[in-house]
Amino acid sequence: MNTQRKTKQTTKQPSIKNKKIRIIIERSDDSYTSYAENVPGIYGHGDTVDEAKESSLNGIELLKKYNQDENIPAILKGDYEIVFKFDAESFLNFYKKTFTNSALERMTGINQKQFQHYASGLKKPRIAQVKKIETAMHNLGRELMSVEL
Repeated sequence: MNTQRKTKQTTKQPSIKNKKIRIIIERSDDSYTSYAENVPGIYGHGDTVDEAKESSLNGIELLKKYNQDENIPAILKGDYEIVFKFDAESFLNFYKKTFTNSALERMTGINQKQFQHYASGLKKPRIAQVKKIETAMHNLGRELMSVEL
């Protein structure tokens, strides 16, 4: 599951489409951790997902601030996009107060019991199931973005 945050810098570099920093969010027993999958040295931690995200974003700023230019990864120079990626268990636990298993079943066609197994870590969803969940969330997001009140 991806949540995206775009960050703009001033120097010209390759297209933003080619420069994505993928930050993985994982849940442990009592907190959340985050790390950049494709950039060494970026880590975060927090009691909540938001704290872990903010911590990893602070890690990027600290890496850029306290390193010499030649030691800063090229991906952090110029424009880049940050994509937060959840594993299924972390995503379902983070959004459990927002989406019921019944609502997720209606949106994805995946049985409620399966969602219980995924959220508890008892089972891991197959790639096809992860794609169904991700597609349903993206479709919902697009639908909500088109609403005007």
